[in-house]
Amino acid sequence: TGVTVIKVEMGGPGSSPCASCKLLRRRCAKDCIFAPYFPPDDPHKFAIVHKVFGASNVSKMLQELPVHQRADAVNSLVFEANARVRDPVYGCVGAISYLQNQVSQLQMQLAVAQAEILCIQMQQEPNLHEVSTSLLLCYVEKEKMGTSFV
Repeated sequence: TGVTVIKVEMGGPGSSPCASCKLLRRRCAKDCIFAPYFPPDDPHKFAIVHKVFGASNVSKMLQELPVHQRADAVNSLVFEANARVRDPVYGCVGAISYLQNQVSQLQMQLAVAQAEILCIQMQQEPNLHEVSTSLLLCYVEKEKMGTSFV
């Protein structure tokens, strides 16, 4: 997990307006709520959040949060906005669902591979045939119930 550093640049006289004020074509006040989180050198970041959530809603959300939580909230809004643009219906939930299905398929493949290993071990060690067979049956039953054997 990478750490995102947000450069705080307030608007005001002599400085360039933040990305939100630039997009909304308004003067960037010294106490602009957007300025610390939407710097002028990254206009796409605000544009996508504005397109999905609206500037007014984002402003209200940020004002309701303590200052120390705002950067994380903006990062979450940017992530969700990007996900909504890619998948307008499901957004982040679609990505999570896709990854959960992938994990489920990989768990099934792992279970099959572990069962094959048990079968090979049974063939190589005939003395353990009875124990291995009962272990294999137990393993298959637990996999059917959705519990992990190992």
